[in-house]
Amino acid sequence: MKICATTLGETAGDLLSMTLKLGYAISSSILFGFFLGTLIVQLYSTTYRPVIYWMVIVSTSTAGTTMSDYMDRTLGLGYITGSLVLFVLLCTTLAIWKSFEKSLSVIEIKSFRGEIFYWVAILFSNTLGTALGDFLADSSGLGFLGGALLIGSLLFITVLAYYFTRLSHILLFWVAFILTRPFGATFGDLLTKTGEKGGLNFGTIGSSIILFCILAALIAFSLFNIKSKRKV
Repeated sequence: MKICATTLGETAGDLLSMTLKLGYAISSSILFGFFLGTLIVQLYSTTYRPVIYWMVIVSTSTAGTTMSDYMDRTLGLGYITGSLVLFVLLCTTLAIWKSFEKSLSVIEIKSFRGEIFYWVAILFSNTLGTALGDFLADSSGLGFLGGALLIGSLLFITVLAYYFTRLSHILLFWVAFILTRPFGATFGDLLTKTGEKGGLNFGTIGSSIILFCILAALIAFSLFNIKSKRKV
């Protein structure tokens, strides 16, 4: 679901900034406003609501896509410098979060302040992932498919480390969480770009519709599971 949501964020962000030609600055403003709106609803929700939660995840991904593009291209920072800036911001957020809440475990978030830190970290991680994904796809020589395979391999190694090593599960969670974003960025480019550029040529609109339908089906499935457990 996270990979699907972040890939949807990549294609939807590109839909606004590139296909509709709104530009990175205007698209970032619109999508950051959407992020704040969904976040407010999530923060004041007293129970876990899958639709609301995944709307915020998608909104952080779409906002992260255009924010990263604005930093890398409009401001001229480039992928590497932009990634370093975002990495520092993410590490700083996690460090401050740890100092106040004493844990970075998402299952131990029990305060309003802790949830704020959680969503800020997600926003920075998704923006960082976009910059890394674009670097792999555009500048590393790997291409869209090569970048997706590299990040997919790193995700698989993270899964193996979770089950077969004693590495901190909290650390591995955040590693996996960050890696899903560049995977989504490269996979999103693979879906949207033309065959001449190594893509599948679904376009931003077609790719966004496909990913939205998949995510909606997964959310519906999770809601069905929640209701089934309550009945039991």
